[in-house]
Amino acid sequence: MSQDFYTAEQVADLLDLHVRTVRAYVRDGRLKATRIGKQYRIAREAIEALTGHPLSAPEPVRRHRHVEVSSIVEIDAIAPEAAMRIANGVVAAANGRDPGEGPLRVDTLYSPERARLKLILTGPLADTTRLLQLVNTYLEGAS
Repeated sequence: MSQDFYTAEQVADLLDLHVRTVRAYVRDGRLKATRIGKQYRIAREAIEALTGHPLSAPEPVRRHRHVEVSSIVEIDAIAPEAAMRIANGVVAAANGRDPGEGPLRVDTLYSPERARLKLILTGPLADTTRLLQLVNTYLEGAS
């Protein structure tokens, strides 16, 4: 939906002019405007008459919602073999997804000094949830 009336400040932004220049155009009669209280309202047609071309339609507002989840899972006291099995399973599950489902990123890091596995998951909510459930399944099976 396009806007029909503009303030002097909006016209200045549209035309890349200073607001004082717009007000001067109104006072000089070069730009038709209606005064409401202490402010001018300028019709789209008046702006188009001044510039000699139609105003471009504003960019449509993005209506597609995007939800992304970032999760960090740290697992302490885990053997390197178990950490490798979990990391490989999570990466394989992430790579086995349909490519049209949106990007999903999995980063893994194992610290042998702390016997700690760190998984960093970033992606769509449903996919990230499935990977977290997979990690939980591995951990329940390991205990």
